[in-house]
Amino acid sequence: MTPQDVERIARVALRELGAGDPPLTITAADGASDRWQIAVGGRDPFVLTVSAGPGTTASFVREQIFAQFSGR
Repeated sequence: MTPQDVERIARVALRELGAGDPPLTITAADGASDRWQIAVGGRDPFVLTVSAGPGTTASFVREQIFAQFSGR
């Protein structure tokens, strides 16, 4: 999965969660190619970390974002 894929999925998920359209920065977590950090800017900035390697579905990434967003 590419950073652009993760960003696209994160934008949709965050809108569904009511976060609007905050600025996002996607980077590889610890240099790994299958873990991504999503830095969410705005009034209440936070960072999410998701696993998303080759073959990972958008649904799985979305579930991780929902779980972390709800738990913060």
